[in-house]
Amino acid sequence: MKKILLPLVALAFATPAAAQSIIVNGSDEEGLAPLSVAYEELQAGQNAAAADKLEHSALDAQDPSRLINLGTAYARLGKKADARTAYRAAITSPLRYDVELAGGTYMDSRWAARAALANLDQGKPLLALAR
Repeated sequence: MKKILLPLVALAFATPAAAQSIIVNGSDEEGLAPLSVAYEELQAGQNAAAADKLEHSALDAQDPSRLINLGTAYARLGKKADARTAYRAAITSPLRYDVELAGGTYMDSRWAARAALANLDQGKPLLALAR
């Protein structure tokens, strides 16, 4: 499946080593209709709604954007084990593409998921920053 992504949002501190998890916004194959990866809910702090939306999403269960955002929602809800599982699934997903970070740089989806997992393991805050 061809995947065209609209702006992707990363959660990052000033240095790449401290990069936080990502919130992603995607589009359909024709680039016309946004695919819901619960971007709006996560940005608004509606983490339970975001998790519910992503758990019942029509997106591929192995889509890294879906998994990273699901991990972020779980982490914010205090479900660290579930967040870890979602991030690890994004790391091992057969689907892979670059995501745009808040600073305008790009990062491989697997590296973005690794950064999110590292932040979770280090107890760093999960903040939503929109471009």
